[in-house]
Amino acid sequence: MTPTPPVAKREPKRREFHGDVFNDDYEWMRDKESADVRDYVAAQNKYCEARMAHLAGLRRTLFEELKAHVEETDMSVPTRINDYWYFTRTQQGKQYGVQCRMPVRGADDWDPPEVDPQGAPGSMPGEQVVFDANVESEGHDFFRLGGMDLSHDGRWMLYGVDLRGDERYDFRIRDLDATLAQGGEPVELPEVFPGIGGACFTPDGQWVFWTELDDSWRPCAIWRHHVGTSVESDVCVYREADEKFWVGAGISFDERSIVIGTGSKTSTEVWMLPVDTPDGEFQPFIPRKEDVEYDVSFACFEGAGEGGEDVPLAVVYHNADNPNFEIDVIDMRNHRPPYRLGEGVCVAAGSPYGCEHGEPDRPITEAYFNPANPAILQGAHGLGIEGIGLHRYFVTLSYRSDGQPHVAYMTKQAAAEDFLAGRPWRFTELLPPSLENDWDLVAADQSDQTGDHGERLWQDLQDDDVPGDADGAVQSIDGTEPTAVPTDHTASFDGASDDHLPGETRRLYTIGTGGNPSYDAPRMRYSFASYTRPGELHEIDPATGQDTLLKRATVLGDFDPRDYMERRVWITARDGECIPVSLVWRRDFPAQDSPMFITGYGAYEISSDPGFSVARLSMLDRGVLYAVPHIRGGGEMGRAWYEQGRRLHKKHSFEDFVDATRVLQEARLADPRRTVANGGSAGGLLMGAVANMAPECYAGIEADVPFVDALTSILDPDLPLTVTEWDEWGDPLHDPAVYAYMKTYTPYENVPVPVVGAAGAEAAGAEDGVRGSAQSGAPASRFPRIFITTSMNDTRVLYVEPLKWLARLQSAGVDAVAKIEVEAGHGGISGRYKQWEEVSYENAWCLGVMGIAH
Repeated sequence: MTPTPPVAKREPKRREFHGDVFNDDYEWMRDKESADVRDYVAAQNKYCEARMAHLAGLRRTLFEELKAHVEETDMSVPTRINDYWYFTRTQQGKQYGVQCRMPVRGADDWDPPEVDPQGAPGSMPGEQVVFDANVESEGHDFFRLGGMDLSHDGRWMLYGVDLRGDERYDFRIRDLDATLAQGGEPVELPEVFPGIGGACFTPDGQWVFWTELDDSWRPCAIWRHHVGTSVESDVCVYREADEKFWVGAGISFDERSIVIGTGSKTSTEVWMLPVDTPDGEFQPFIPRKEDVEYDVSFACFEGAGEGGEDVPLAVVYHNADNPNFEIDVIDMRNHRPPYRLGEGVCVAAGSPYGCEHGEPDRPITEAYFNPANPAILQGAHGLGIEGIGLHRYFVTLSYRSDGQPHVAYMTKQAAAEDFLAGRPWRFTELLPPSLENDWDLVAADQSDQTGDHGERLWQDLQDDDVPGDADGAVQSIDGTEPTAVPTDHTASFDGASDDHLPGETRRLYTIGTGGNPSYDAPRMRYSFASYTRPGELHEIDPATGQDTLLKRATVLGDFDPRDYMERRVWITARDGECIPVSLVWRRDFPAQDSPMFITGYGAYEISSDPGFSVARLSMLDRGVLYAVPHIRGGGEMGRAWYEQGRRLHKKHSFEDFVDATRVLQEARLADPRRTVANGGSAGGLLMGAVANMAPECYAGIEADVPFVDALTSILDPDLPLTVTEWDEWGDPLHDPAVYAYMKTYTPYENVPVPVVGAAGAEAAGAEDGVRGSAQSGAPASRFPRIFITTSMNDTRVLYVEPLKWLARLQSAGVDAVAKIEVEAGHGGISGRYKQWEEVSYENAWCLGVMGIAH
């Protein structure tokens, strides 16, 4: 007997804005503490368990496959911070990592110590256990470390934990010397900072600057605490009155300043205070200006002056004159405040093409040339500057072009020479090394049917291969009108530079320089990964270019990255814009009428960059084509890409995703009957929107913590984060045009047309609940199956949004189920084994919808 979904009661609540009336039957679910809500959640979880029971065997198989690929007992590469080498151990059977350290062997010790990765924490001579989350989490269903800061001498540790998933952290101060002397039994100071957003130490460990959260979860103020005194005597040193802005505090990279950063989605401001006067008054570096973002850091060119003196520098990153940002370096020898944006020497500038405040009429993908830019940036497409790092011996530059992240480097000496000579800096692009005998090495041009390097992408379609009539016509996706035999609608592009360099990797990779916390390190660390190549940590000598592999993520079993393919194609969206789409598949499964898992995000200028996933292997090994449309609203092609997918252009995100899906299906790479889409948070809004817009393209949709009742939330300034979100979505509370636009796409208001007699529809009642808002919705009989995940303690997308959406979907007769975590937040459950179980659960549902049950 097929289980039936719970029937949610209806208590219509009238919502009226700008002359529009919407009757919301399920707003009562917002009362989290009510017995009705608890009972409803329990009933939906029970229904989900019953519906998922037939997948139990597949879930176990997927979990065991994932586990079999992972080196469960392992460790990270030690990183030097001050006088210790820090690293993290993981142990078989343990949910969390263990933070450990070993003392350096001397001031010039920059070679990581050799540590047995299979050893127990604390087993090596001199090894100390700094923090064991497995011990700290005992007795708690949820545990997340919310930050850890150490005094310069390594004695004092400031750390925060979240035991609910609501992203409010309780911070404490631990005396590591005393703790280690007592065999690991924690010795802590009495002061506790409860329910805050974050905290940092001054280098001497004598002062704490912590972030207050208001009732809407907005980081709103910075407080100063003198270690050893009562928290009740703390002093508020900065309070942000504008509800669109949030704040945070930290220590500058050179450890000379305490920095308060405050910002909205479109404006930022930096306040600074010398670290040697922590009880002084903060001053703004440059006063804020609407729609201008900036950041500042300080460094110097050691010994570069005419008399061998240091040349002090201010390095300013901003978009006052260039929407895709520029980096200006100011010689501070003859410069005094006040400062202004645009001063100094421009080192790198992004492309203004397509940007609202740049050159909106020029195509985003047009090649950009700027005489101030380094040679490696000339002719880049969609160029965005993301940051610069000045260390004692080297300089790094991070940027985006051609839809991918890039890193460049040079020696500090060369940078000083270029700066003082007034010429463009001579950066070298950092290209990750290729694998031996791999297809990612540059090869000769191949035919149209193969990828850039000869890999088989799809096969010829003969008349007898096509599911149509005798003359070769095929039925359209909805089975109504015949069309021509599909051809390749995609343009090939592999996202790397156009220079065919020897040994150059052609994979779609992510690369970054996040492993360089020490200013004095003589060599530069960088990490990289691709969809098919596990993450690697390298160290390169900027002076010689010698590249050393420090660690490659271990994938056990018969895994070989050469067995998998990845490719970037560009599709043309309905408005003519070219959208990059990443494709991944197993090499011995040519992509033809494949089951497809297609995922996207497209919001907040966040880029969906390539990354490796062990869990994804189980899909690829079953012949699934993995696709990532890099839709507008993200940041893949710079600021213009973001601007074209937000506010009154938000529908571009949804249209790009649908158009990419259709192109891949019409090209016969993917089968619409076995296509599952996935997205989370703002990507969950994407899922709800594309389900309404193009239900025929998807057999199933997995929406994780989905932002599907967006209009209700953005109309209520008292809800967490709402006011700060107006820069992203628009302000429907005060702007009728934004209200009307959002109502046309928000999933909750545009649920399918109810099916009379469907389970839970209650006939006329269901019709009344939808009237005026779902007339454009697709019939529920054509709607994809829906799987929803949410968490009761989520503070970013409140649980009530997916629950209300679930109730309306089920009342309309849609096959929708939800897995509701009662002890977790926006990021889901904690603990790596629990997370493996969770992703296996979700992937089993997706494979089941695709018809893959083994």
